[in-house]
Amino acid sequence: MATLATKLAPPPTKEHVSVARLARYWYAACRSRDLHRKPQARTVIGVPLVLFRDAAGRAGALLDRCPHRNIPLSMGRIAASGNLECGYHGWQFDGEGRCRLVPGLQGSENGEARGRRVAAHATRERDGFVWVWGEPDVEPACEPPAFAAAPGPGYATIVRVLDFPGTLHATAENALDVPHTAFLHRGLFRGSGERNEIRAVVRRGPDRVEAEYIGEPRPEGFLGRLLAPQGGVVEHWDRFVLPSIAQVEYRLGSENHLLVTSLCTPLDDFTTRMYAVVAFRLRLPTALIRPLVTPLAMRVLRQDAAVLRAQTETVRRFGGEQFVSTEIDLLGPHIWRLLRDAEAGSLPAADGTGELAVVREVRFQA
Repeated sequence: MATLATKLAPPPTKEHVSVARLARYWYAACRSRDLHRKPQARTVIGVPLVLFRDAAGRAGALLDRCPHRNIPLSMGRIAASGNLECGYHGWQFDGEGRCRLVPGLQGSENGEARGRRVAAHATRERDGFVWVWGEPDVEPACEPPAFAAAPGPGYATIVRVLDFPGTLHATAENALDVPHTAFLHRGLFRGSGERNEIRAVVRRGPDRVEAEYIGEPRPEGFLGRLLAPQGGVVEHWDRFVLPSIAQVEYRLGSENHLLVTSLCTPLDDFTTRMYAVVAFRLRLPTALIRPLVTPLAMRVLRQDAAVLRAQTETVRRFGGEQFVSTEIDLLGPHIWRLLRDAEAGSLPAADGTGELAVVREVRFQA
């Protein structure tokens, strides 16, 4: 007979969470416009960093710890020399992490010496963001991923930053998951009318996966009607690119185009910062649409954040995950496979130009 303790024990799980730690990739660390002369504390894949600009305006990223007395370098300031100065004893470091000055120390021992150096992470600026290479003290193997913040003239762009209480995998899947929108975002994006049959084609490449939705009517929620009041059939793609870019694209005719690019940067295993770049060109005047799109988009993002928080709390409460996927969970399993293979170092080198191969075709209702 089962004991009382057995009866009350929680259901078993795999004692596993979908966490992948990928160091040899670029991550968005902050918006370029937010990095001024004052040092900024940031965390990328669990590593505390300090970001700063030197006298020439170049962005640098160092481990946020002074080797002298373990004070966060983000508490310091930028000296007249352009070096980062510790706020405790004034030690100064350049963008490569080399100690350039120990105030009061005389002779040849002043400046760089073994043990005084701070680990440095390569940085680049592209598309309005400061990107940081996850592995310290190495020359990156590639450049940051290119995405067009504004695809061309006539586009309006909105950028919002939100922290999601979920793993990178969970956050990216949520951003690209169509079925949940008819329920979690009911009336805002889908779910306010009849459901329609859609054909989806899933394609994979060495560093990415995408789903193309064919024959999809304009979503019937408020946002769909706002973006395309005349209705019609949309062209729709969802994409994930290693290690952390989720992109949703809608086209309706030659006039309406919506491109949402989410740069997902893991702060730690269970917190992901999303830099959502929304670019759109519509038939309706931008000045009329922007004040309406922004609060509605933020409402959708807050709903997603709330459900990811509940998901994460449940995973922790039960001591692990239990996923049961179906064929309409189009991208989540592929995203996890890409993350897992990248962590194991078993993916071939990819420059983003290779052809994608069809791996599945599915019909479902949305």
